[in-house]
Amino acid sequence: MWTLTGFADEISPAFDEQLATLAAEEMRYLEFRSAWDTSILDLSDEQIDRASAMLRDAGIAVSSIGSPIGKIGITDDFAPHLERFDRALEVASRLDAPFIRIFSFFIPKGDDPATHREAVLDRLHQIVDRAAGHSVTLLHENEKDIYGDVPERCLDILASIDAPQFRAAWDPANFVQCGVRPHDGGYEALRPYIAYVHVKDARLADGQVVPAGEGDGQVRETVRALRDSGFDGFFSLEPHLAMAGTYSGFSGPDLFRLAVQRFKALLRDESIDWA
Repeated sequence: MWTLTGFADEISPAFDEQLATLAAEEMRYLEFRSAWDTSILDLSDEQIDRASAMLRDAGIAVSSIGSPIGKIGITDDFAPHLERFDRALEVASRLDAPFIRIFSFFIPKGDDPATHREAVLDRLHQIVDRAAGHSVTLLHENEKDIYGDVPERCLDILASIDAPQFRAAWDPANFVQCGVRPHDGGYEALRPYIAYVHVKDARLADGQVVPAGEGDGQVRETVRALRDSGFDGFFSLEPHLAMAGTYSGFSGPDLFRLAVQRFKALLRDESIDWA
């Protein structure tokens, strides 16, 4: 049984509206990136407690912490960022989140990513080592302009670190925006590492984000392949239908629900059940 979740801050900054919209779509999980216009890692302990109580009352759990860890330049000072990761671990524990999303660092424009490979791997090793002993799995999200933006470098990262606690979050739209047709260009190699899926699509022609199945992200082909491989996990709606930024996106409640409904229709077409 596949489980739907989503970046609820795409609905509204107001946490109560996020939860109400998820409930209206019968979604029992959210990917927690921000609330009240504040990044998850910058929420105070009191705000985390408040959010936890609201989640409990709504019957909604947290599938993943949508952290910005790894979204700094590879040449930026890493020590404070590694300390910031400690907050991600703490928040995941407080909210019983089984996953934390991370990235593999922005590469300076014009640089050959290969020249930064060792620095990227060293930093990711430190992050993964820091998570040892915590009941979370770290998810590397492929994102344009970071080291792991295309399938080959995602595979390099995942295979080089080779840790059960470090897996892949598959984001088809981000691959498309790097000029990749993801199912053809990376699915087979990355499938052993895929533990989480972002539901987002885009067009190769202009990079425009569109509802799942309406772009070049080969969402339908990937869904079929995941079903046939026995995948059982989260599918996280990240529609970006109104605005797509470097650190977040926005859809609003109506477009978010449209994105959910389009993906549910795709799942129905493929005779796939979800919760």
